Amino acid sequence: MASRPKNVGILAMDVYFPATSVVQDALEEFDGASKGKYTIGLGQDRLAFCTDLEDVISMSLTVVQSLLHKYDIKPSQIGRLEVGSETVVDKSKSIKSWIMQLFEKSGNTDVEGVDSTNACYGGTAALFNCLNWVESSAWDGRFGLVVAADSAVYAEGPARPTGGAGAVAMLIGPNAPVAMERKFTGTHMAHVYDFYKPKLASEYPVVDGKLSQTCYLKALDLCYGRLCEKFEKAEGKQFSLAEVDSVVCHSPYNKLVQKSFARLVYNDFLRNASYLKGSGSASLEPYRCMPLEDSYTNRDLEKVSQQVAKPFYVEKVEPATLIPKQVGNMYCASLYGGLASLLHQKASDLHGKRALMFSYGSGLASTLFSVQFHEGEGNFTLSNIHSVLDVARKIESFITVSPEEFDKTMKIMEIRYGANDFKPVAKLNNLRPGTFFLTGVDTLYRRTYDIKSAETIANGVCH
Repeated sequence: MASRPKNVGILAMDVYFPATSVVQDALEEFDGASKGKYTIGLGQDRLAFCTDLEDVISMSLTVVQSLLHKYDIKPSQIGRLEVGSETVVDKSKSIKSWIMQLFEKSGNTDVEGVDSTNACYGGTAALFNCLNWVESSAWDGRFGLVVAADSAVYAEGPARPTGGAGAVAMLIGPNAPVAMERKFTGTHMAHVYDFYKPKLASEYPVVDGKLSQTCYLKALDLCYGRLCEKFEKAEGKQFSLAEVDSVVCHSPYNKLVQKSFARLVYNDFLRNASYLKGSGSASLEPYRCMPLEDSYTNRDLEKVSQQVAKPFYVEKVEPATLIPKQVGNMYCASLYGGLASLLHQKASDLHGKRALMFSYGSGLASTLFSVQFHEGEGNFTLSNIHSVLDVARKIESFITVSPEEFDKTMKIMEIRYGANDFKPVAKLNNLRPGTFFLTGVDTLYRRTYDIKSAETIANGVCH
């Protein structure tokens, strides 16, 4: 029997987010919010958003086409394609089925997988499905391909600044530069109404903000405890954050990432992790015996734990926050936008190192898992992923619109959600070359797309 594939994980990666964006400090002023509420209180710098030219399908087409082209992957080399998203365009037809347009010329229709949906966890479910396929007896030697994509939009009010939009594509196979440590995972699933979308005629969710934050932190605690148990059983030594070089968290907004990492440090304090000695952790002693439920809402503990965690946060977490802070919440793509940020910032230093990744989707589904980095070989290397991601150029190419224009676009998108028989009104010159865009929706709700080439005439007709 042939040996099973080793070091299965992410071979290649690309990220896409719309060029149109609004800066958070201008949005604060427009909304009449106190200065710093979005930039300091939420920890966000900018919010990328879709106009009516773009949607979750166009973003998925763009990022898949880009990955295949940049890594010279033929569509015939893909054997499984999984999409994770909570952005509903059709209640029956999968986003994956639209992406299959990119496979038509190759004649490859033998591609397993469809969409996974559970709030922001769908991308992780899609990733695990592809990993399981490559590691199984069903694997036929071809690559898996994962797409995590969403447009996160909220009704007018305090939640709107936590929106965003983007897509990540990941090629899955053995001997990967970002290899999954499958034995070191912790999962927590439960039934909770913290964030959900029961109004099928609206894109906007129903959100219980305080409950959602508490659920996120509880899930993190439980996942971390379970991962620690598995590591300690396998390795025969205590697990703590000293065992990892980076931590990447799903980021609805950066302030929650700061609180989440501080929560991990508090967990390590309760478990008497040796690395915390002499780090100022004595200030946590008054909270050692605090009832667990009280600890999730205690503001004093929150402040003290963040102070203790701060130097570790700068080293282990901050490099993974660039894209989430600049783009906003990408729902299913958020965690993997964090991974892309880490690869952008630290690729040359990651070989042989470990990162923890925390995926959370309301409702709820959550997993904390571990990856190890290897430089890789051939076309699939950390340095090549860094080059292909081209994060700095993408951020530099942002088109900053006024809050008034952002608000106007949100109103158009609200009307267009679920509509038929229309053509987009936004300008094509706000799209980067190589971006797929919606050309129209006909009377039978059938959507058509085109791709913007390098040459575009003034009236927005693409050649």
